[in-house]
Amino acid sequence: MEKVVTNPAIVVEELCVEFSGKTVLENVSLTILPAELHVIIGPSGSGKSTLLRAINRLNEFFPNCRTSGLVRIRLDGHLVDIYARDAPPLPELRRRVAMVFQTPAVLPFSIEKNMTMPLKVTLGLRGGELRERMEWALRQVGLWDEVEARLLDEATTLSGGQQQRLCLARALALGPQVLLVDEPTASLDFRATETIEQLLVDLKDRYTIIAVSHSLSQARRLADRLWVLREGRVMQQMNRRQLQDAALFQEIIDNIF
Repeated sequence: MEKVVTNPAIVVEELCVEFSGKTVLENVSLTILPAELHVIIGPSGSGKSTLLRAINRLNEFFPNCRTSGLVRIRLDGHLVDIYARDAPPLPELRRRVAMVFQTPAVLPFSIEKNMTMPLKVTLGLRGGELRERMEWALRQVGLWDEVEARLLDEATTLSGGQQQRLCLARALALGPQVLLVDEPTASLDFRATETIEQLLVDLKDRYTIIAVSHSLSQARRLADRLWVLREGRVMQQMNRRQLQDAALFQEIIDNIF
């Protein structure tokens, strides 16, 4: 039975995004529920990453970007129109609606400084509180025991999977309510992919999570709700029950890819 949507975490209505006059997303509407892992898939160039970036206004880093429609996000219990004049300032929005990218964006510093610098600059933490927040976040992603004895090592000495978890820990440390995850395992090996996938499943009860995936099998494993994009439009939505119907899933995928 479908959930009755009473308190959606995110509501997107008729979202359109274009760059230099070229339409990338066209009239996209979707409702994101809390405590579910939402996964977006689609052919290359279908607008998956653009949709993800529209949810915390990262598209505005690109020149000649024009966005229309509504994106409302539940922050502190209230649905907030993030494109309205009275929306939270962009640094605050992007702290609360955090994004982790396909390629781990570690800073060219130590593991410790990768964690503490954003906490100092953004939240003004110092001393014991700073250390406690760093340790807490690293434990959330299962990384603390692996790095406790090497916090002063360069972050680039970590494996790809460890770097990805470090980036996720850095985001969690800043206290987000939404996590946007763009193809987080695309460049990782099987073991690291398993670790990241399990981490996302473990976190979904505490954060609203939307992930873009390049893998149909991964999407089917992880998604409580799947959104299929093609040429900038939502072509299909599938819930967990439908995803477990192998024949139905294959039929829909064959019609879209």
